[in-house]
Amino acid sequence: MSDFETVGKVDDFEKGRGRAVPVNGRMVAVFRQEDGDWHAIDDLCPHMGASLAEGYVEGNSVTCPWHAWRFCVADGTWEDNPRVKVDCFEVKIEGDDVLVREKEKE
Repeated sequence: MSDFETVGKVDDFEKGRGRAVPVNGRMVAVFRQEDGDWHAIDDLCPHMGASLAEGYVEGNSVTCPWHAWRFCVADGTWEDNPRVKVDCFEVKIEGDDVLVREKEKE
C-alpha cells in the first residue's frame, strides 16, 4: 500500500466541485462534498478519457462532461452499469492539508 500524498490545502477545494490532482503518477478527481465528506476517484472516464473532476456533481454522483456517464464519487461505480468501476482513493484531512492514497483492492 502506498503512502498518503499531500495534494493541497482544504481551502483549495470548492464544495460541490471536483478538482484533478496528481497522486503517485496519475490524475485523481477529489471531491469535497457539501456535507463535509471527501471522496476521490480516478480522474479519467473509462469511455473516452474525459476529466471527471470537470463533471457536474450532484449528491454522490459526478456526470462526465463529454458523454454524461455518471459515477458514484464514493465508490467509483458507473451508475448505469455497476459492474464497471473506476479506481477509488482514500482521502484524509490533517490540519489544513488534504492527503490522498489509492485504496487497497478487494
